[in-house]
Amino acid sequence: MTDLEELWDDLPVGKAPTHDILRAGRKAAGVRTASTGGRRRFLMRPLLTAGVATGVVGAFIAGALVSGGDGGGDTSARSPFAETGPSNVAFQADLDPAKSCDELLDTYVRRGLGRVTAWGWEDPYRGYYGRDLVLQGGIAQLSDDFGGMRSPAANGPWLSTASRLTKSVSEYDAPLDARTSRVENSDTGTNVQEIGVDEPDLVKTNGSLLVRLRDDELITYDVTGKRTDRISSLDLDGLEDGEIMLAGDTVVAVGVDDEAPRGTAGTRVATVSLADPTEPEVVDDVAYDATLLSARQHGDDVRLVLSSGLPDLGFAHPHRGLNRREALERNRDKIKKSTIEDWLPTITSAGEDPEQLLDCTDVAIPSDELTLDTVSIVGFDAADAKDVDAIGLAGATDIAYESVDHLYLAASPAWGFGFDCVACSSVRTVPSVRGGSTYLFDFKVDGTRAIHVASGEVEGAIDDRWAMDEADGVLRVAVTPTSETGNFNSVVTFERDGQDLVEIGRLDRLGRNEQLTSVRWFDGLALLVTYRQVDPLLAIDLTDVERPRLIAELKIPGFSSYLHPLGPKRLIGIGQGPNGHGWGAQAGLFNVKHLDRLHRMDVLNYASGTEALAGTDPRSFTFINSSRTFLTVVQDYKRTKVGYLSVVHIDGGELHNRMVQVEYGDDVAQVRAVPLPDGRVVLVTGEDVEFFDLNDRS
Repeated sequence: MTDLEELWDDLPVGKAPTHDILRAGRKAAGVRTASTGGRRRFLMRPLLTAGVATGVVGAFIAGALVSGGDGGGDTSARSPFAETGPSNVAFQADLDPAKSCDELLDTYVRRGLGRVTAWGWEDPYRGYYGRDLVLQGGIAQLSDDFGGMRSPAANGPWLSTASRLTKSVSEYDAPLDARTSRVENSDTGTNVQEIGVDEPDLVKTNGSLLVRLRDDELITYDVTGKRTDRISSLDLDGLEDGEIMLAGDTVVAVGVDDEAPRGTAGTRVATVSLADPTEPEVVDDVAYDATLLSARQHGDDVRLVLSSGLPDLGFAHPHRGLNRREALERNRDKIKKSTIEDWLPTITSAGEDPEQLLDCTDVAIPSDELTLDTVSIVGFDAADAKDVDAIGLAGATDIAYESVDHLYLAASPAWGFGFDCVACSSVRTVPSVRGGSTYLFDFKVDGTRAIHVASGEVEGAIDDRWAMDEADGVLRVAVTPTSETGNFNSVVTFERDGQDLVEIGRLDRLGRNEQLTSVRWFDGLALLVTYRQVDPLLAIDLTDVERPRLIAELKIPGFSSYLHPLGPKRLIGIGQGPNGHGWGAQAGLFNVKHLDRLHRMDVLNYASGTEALAGTDPRSFTFINSSRTFLTVVQDYKRTKVGYLSVVHIDGGELHNRMVQVEYGDDVAQVRAVPLPDGRVVLVTGEDVEFFDLNDRS
C-alpha cells in the first residue's frame, strides 16, 4: 500500500459536519427606535420604516488581535457579549461613535477639505474596487481574494535546472504536532477558504438541484437523474456581473446595480425563491449606492461589506476664466456646504425612494490615519434581504476575512492587486491607510449582527484575506514589507487582551527580497510560498503561538499561487514554472507527512503560455477525495484564450493528467467542476451543464 493510499484510509471520506458550528438560531426580528439602536426593518413600505441600523463598529489601537475570547479563559473583560447575546454597546478601545449627525458631518467635512484639489478629489476613489469579493466580470473582481497573494508575471525569470533542496531550520526536543488537514468544498459545491463560511459563486447546488447564474439569467437544473435536466430560467433585470449564494430554497444574487446612475457605484441584491423550482420568483430586490467589497454566508445569514467611497459633489475644474486657486476655493466651498446625506450610503427596495442605510450614531469615527471613506457591514437573513442590521466606519478598509464567528477588517498601506473576486479586477488605486502599518478590526458575528470587540495594528502590509486566519481565538497574519519593516515577510500572531489586539508572537526574515505568493493555514501550522527566481515553500510551526518557528524550506523552480491540502500527508500547489521550453502553468504534489523533510514528489508542467486559473480564483479548483482526483481549469493564451479542464489522478505519488478542451474566450472563467454528494461531478461551461466522467480515458 502506498503512502497516498494510506492517506485516504486514514481519513474519513464524508464531509465535515459544518452545520453544528454555525449559529444556533436566528434571533427574533423587531423594530427598535433610533434612540435604542437596532435592526432596520422594512415593512409595508420597505424604505419608510421606524428603526435604525444597529449601533456599532470598530476601534483602533496599537497592538494586535484576538485571544481566546472565544476559546476559553475569562471573557468578561474582553467581550461585550452576555450569555443572552450581543450587547448594544459595541464601540471598543479608543474609537467613539458619532454622537450626532452634526459631529459626523464635521468629521467628513474636515477630512474632506484635506483631500480636495482644484480638480476634485485627489484620488479616483469612486472607481476603487476593494480586495474581497469576486463578482464575475466587474464588481470587486479581485485576484487576491481568490488566489492568495499577488502573483509574479507569468513571463518572469525562471531557473533552467530543477533544483530540489529541503533545508531543515529548527530542531525539536519533542515530535512535531503541526499537521495539514484536508480541505472540503462547501455544502453548495464551492471551494472555499473556511469550512462553515460559504462564498458567492456562479454555480451552487444542494445535491439534487443545481443553480447557475449566466449574465443576468438564473437557470435551474435537476441533477438527480442520469443526465442534467434544465427545468426553469429567470431574468434578474438590473443585475450585472453577479454571483449567487444558496440557503435552502432561497437564492441570493449579488452584483453590480446596472440601474445605478452612470459613473456611480452600486450593489444590487436580488433574492429568488425556489420553493417551486419550476417557477422561481424574485421576492426581494434591494440596491445600495456603494461598492461591494465582500459577501459571505453563514447558514441562512448573509453578510456584506460595502465601500461608499467619496461623494460626487459636482466639483469645478480649472478652465479658461477659472484658475486653479478659484477652482480650489469653489470645491472647498462645496464640501463645506455638503450634507450628511451626501456622505452616507442609501438602501433602496422594490423601486421605493432611497433611505439612509446607517444612523449617524451607528457610525464609528476612526483615526485620521485611515483614508476617508464609509465602510458598511450589512447583515440579513437570506429569506428577507430588506430586514438588515447595518453598522458603519468612517474610514477605508480593503480586506475582509471571516471565520465561523468573527469578521476581521484590515486597512493595509500596501499598493497591489485587487481583493475578493466576484470578477477579478487587479487594480488598486489608493492605499487605505497612510504609513507602513495595517490596522485591524475584530467583529464578533452573531446571526445578522456584527459587534466590534477589539482593534490593533501590525507593522507591514496584509495582501489579501488569504493572509489572515483565526484558530482557537488567535489571529495569525502573514505580512509583507513596508516602510516600517525590513525587506522580508513575517508571520505574526495576536490575542485579544480586553479591547486590544495584542501581538504575542512573530517570525521575521521569511523570504528576504522575495514576494509572498500564497499562504495556507492549519490549526498549528502555516505554509507560505515566496518567490523571486525559485519557489521556497516554507513550513511554520504555530503549535506555540507565542514562538512561531520555521521548520523547513523547500526550494524549487517557479512558484505556487494556490495551495490545496489533501490531508496530513499530501499537498497540491498550483502556480507557474519552467517546462524546459518556456514558462507555463504548473501543478506540484508535495509530501508534508514529515514537515522537517518537505519534498516535492511529482510535478506536472503544462505548455508554455498557459495559466492555471486557481492561482487567481480557487473556485476553479475541485478535489474529489473518493477518486483521488483534482480538476483545475487551465487557460492557453497562445490561441486566443482556449480553456481546458485538467483532470489529474493521483496514484502512488505520481500525477496522471488528462486535458479536456472545454471553452474559448471569456467563457473560460465560467467553467466550474461541481461535486455532488453522491460522488458525481457536474461540468459547467459557458453554455452547457452536464455530468462529467472522471474515469473516461478516451
